[in-house]
Amino acid sequence: MSTPIRPDLYAHIHKALRFFMSDTLHKLGQLDVDDPLDLAASLAQLESLLDAARHHVDRENGYIHPAIEARRAGASAAIEAEHEDHLDSIAALRAEGAALRAMPSAAAAQRLYRRFAVFVAHNFEHMGVEESRHNQALWATHSDAELQALHGRILASIGPREMSETLRWMIPALSPAERALLVVGLPPQAQAPVLAAARSLLDDGAWAKLCRALGQPSVPGLVEA
Repeated sequence: MSTPIRPDLYAHIHKALRFFMSDTLHKLGQLDVDDPLDLAASLAQLESLLDAARHHVDRENGYIHPAIEARRAGASAAIEAEHEDHLDSIAALRAEGAALRAMPSAAAAQRLYRRFAVFVAHNFEHMGVEESRHNQALWATHSDAELQALHGRILASIGPREMSETLRWMIPALSPAERALLVVGLPPQAQAPVLAAARSLLDDGAWAKLCRALGQPSVPGLVEA
């Protein structure tokens, strides 16, 4: 008999962040500082990524860590300390991005790219620890219903604009089964807008897989590309 899958508060958002970070790193690596449009678009994406990283830290500190500490004191202390380092890095990267925007140069672009690469590497390792040690602590001390309620409180704290940006990166990052789980877990009134967003973000093959995972050959009311 297979082991039941427990609610994982990190799974979907971490996939979204890894995709967002990887794509941003790629864009910074190929940045043409002599192309004003490329420079503006790449630095705008960096700003959006840093906003997302900051919001993620704030929610983990504000929701997940208190839940862990309430039942297993000290279990989130090491990660919370790393969050302080991440906030410092986010501020430093914002400053470097602003400096590059004000005075573009190949040297400044390379410096920003390499420092952002280090930030991504640290975050990938950090997220791995959360997915292992923090999930173990949560699963050992909370019921599925409690974890689902905690997830609901986190979702309720996200405004429409931030949610739209999150879904922009989350939907393509998930597997077909995970995308279906995301959709069916939404309130009925939210499912159609999310499916419309998914159709615009997925290629035909990925879209067909999502429809199959939802148990339907197509989604009525959507115009397929």
